Amino acid sequence: MGRDVPAITVSQQDRRRYREKVRQCLDVLARMLRDSWFETSTRQVGLEVEVNLVDDSGTASMRSPDVLDAIGDPSWAPELGRFNIEVNMPPRALCGDALDQMEAQLLASLKHADQRARDVGSRLAMVGILPSLQQADVSEDAMSENPRFWLLNEQICAARGEDARIAIEGPEQLLTHVDNIMAEAACTSVQCHLQVSPEAFGSYWNAAQAIAGVQVALAANSPFLFGRELWRETRIPLFQQATDTRPEELQVQGVRPRVWFGERWITSVFDLFEENLRYFPALLPLCADEDPLAELEAGTVPELAELTLHNGTVYRWNRPVYAVTDGRPHLRVENRVLPAGPTAADITANAAFYYGLVRALAEAERPIWTRMSFAAAGENLMEAARHGIDAHLYWPGLGVVPATELTLRRLLPMAREGLARWGVDARHADRCLGIIEQRCLAGRTGATWQAETVHQLEGPGRLDRGAALRRMTQRYIEHMHTNEPVHSWPPGY
Repeated sequence: MGRDVPAITVSQQDRRRYREKVRQCLDVLARMLRDSWFETSTRQVGLEVEVNLVDDSGTASMRSPDVLDAIGDPSWAPELGRFNIEVNMPPRALCGDALDQMEAQLLASLKHADQRARDVGSRLAMVGILPSLQQADVSEDAMSENPRFWLLNEQICAARGEDARIAIEGPEQLLTHVDNIMAEAACTSVQCHLQVSPEAFGSYWNAAQAIAGVQVALAANSPFLFGRELWRETRIPLFQQATDTRPEELQVQGVRPRVWFGERWITSVFDLFEENLRYFPALLPLCADEDPLAELEAGTVPELAELTLHNGTVYRWNRPVYAVTDGRPHLRVENRVLPAGPTAADITANAAFYYGLVRALAEAERPIWTRMSFAAAGENLMEAARHGIDAHLYWPGLGVVPATELTLRRLLPMAREGLARWGVDARHADRCLGIIEQRCLAGRTGATWQAETVHQLEGPGRLDRGAALRRMTQRYIEHMHTNEPVHSWPPGY
């Protein structure tokens, strides 16, 4: 959704015209799919990594404008909160030593950005939810200046008509209310992009949905929010609740949330864009000057601006992406379930596991989505978010099994096979998947390390919870910059 928007007042006429433009874009997309307009000769992957900013004491630093100015690199961009920034890794073909290159480039970008951030009193922390974050840190004063964020906040709050209720129960309980969308800024993630052909899109999206639960179980890194220990990947329920446009009555009626896993397997990317129009009112009803039908009939690739903007305000855990590069349109699956961090090595391993496994499943003779209900896939995601690496997940032919056992026995060999199909060198594939394997054997993720460390630091005669979280955050950052995978971090402090 990263398009800048002007500061405007939205009228009823704006909404009506925008809906008509989205419908027109959808019709044009259908013609483009039918007439084979899309790029299919190359398949590339890419990463977006969101990062928190902290000060020397380990608390949130509201200095993103200053940090971005100091970094001076267009691959870095602002996020919703003044304590967030994001880096975009350039797309590349997934073959040879691409994984090694991806990790090296991410490391170099992080090192440069952290050095520049230090010049303005900040540090970088790749973590799903900043452990030391307090509710006072997510006020409107902490929102980035971009008019897009302010308009989105205004529209979501107006649609809901009341404060958002944040209720999450884990080892401890959190119940609070917020009058803006800034709690969403607490959620920092890694987005894995995968370019696919229109013909293969349905298979890859279905495969990505099927493995969302195991991805989260193996990578959980968000156990604390506002000083409470909650789910192992608290980012999942927090993101859904913080951006919910539904008052309680509409929730009870079963109106679909904008942070959405979905409700069915698909056969075409068109299914997802059509659902966006059918189920979700516009949040940013801004019309471009382009006439997409006229562009198409003139032989020019349309940008489909309204379709893509609307798609960016429906927060699917696996989102379809339409984009135009060098005059050629293409489609991507944007995988959004993974939290940021803990290290570049962990992020690359998580990406390798995803890219390898999703290809193996998408091209399997007997598709996973013919043997597994869609509801089971959604339940796996919530189970994994709640329990992390200790989750028990359903898998066809195995029943409900520990996530670690499922990964070691069944999924790692499939991921290795998928990476071989991509053309990834076996040495690089083995290194990345070896990190996943050792994480399973050690039973340690970023979430378990954070919880263990805080439990050792706090207690009678030791630190209180707030001080323990700040101290743990500082130690986390030290480990993050070593690039040693989290399974090898010494337990506790």
